[in-house]
Amino acid sequence: MGRARVALVDYGGGNLRSVAKSLERSGLDVELASEASVIDRADGIVLPGAGAFADGMAGLRRNQLDEALLKALEAGRPYLGLCLGVQLLFEQGEEHGLTNGLGLVKGQVQRFADVDSEGHRRRVPHIGWNEVRFSGGHPMLEHLPERDFFYFVHSYRPVPADERVVVGRTQYGDEFASAIAQDSIFAVQFHPEKSQHAGFRLLNAYCSWVESSR
Repeated sequence: MGRARVALVDYGGGNLRSVAKSLERSGLDVELASEASVIDRADGIVLPGAGAFADGMAGLRRNQLDEALLKALEAGRPYLGLCLGVQLLFEQGEEHGLTNGLGLVKGQVQRFADVDSEGHRRRVPHIGWNEVRFSGGHPMLEHLPERDFFYFVHSYRPVPADERVVVGRTQYGDEFASAIAQDSIFAVQFHPEKSQHAGFRLLNAYCSWVESSR
């Protein structure tokens, strides 16, 4: 059957090269997807990202990549979202004004407040290593430790309407959702490709999930 093939979505932004190399190290064949046909034939889909919510959605819509993503997820193909790739799943993002997202997960993407709930100032953006505490029954979590440290770079974070989709939590002043899972979706706010051994473990877990879903 050969190695599983994943479509690495290219919407005109994001750190594609480092993500591609990291996925290949985990045993996946990677094909850049700037056209819907690449997503249509892939075993799994990875949406990485860096940049603004509105720009990301505009890039997806430009070549009907949004429609191809929705079709692939309806078919149950494993989706891994990284940083902006988790945010675009939600109904709306508030960066530079409200923008509609893919609407696959109920909730919004909101900026960190400069002050946390106890009145302590919080540096925004959130940059650097932080702990993620995993919990839940998703297939990805069978291969991950309950706690691990990952690298973050972001000013906005997802705020799900339903806490049941949250499978990773991180403390930054207050607690926020750093990983979500729903049906064939697993998506994280951090950057596995910049997270050394912890990131390698997560991408290996994704490789196992894709292979078992073929």
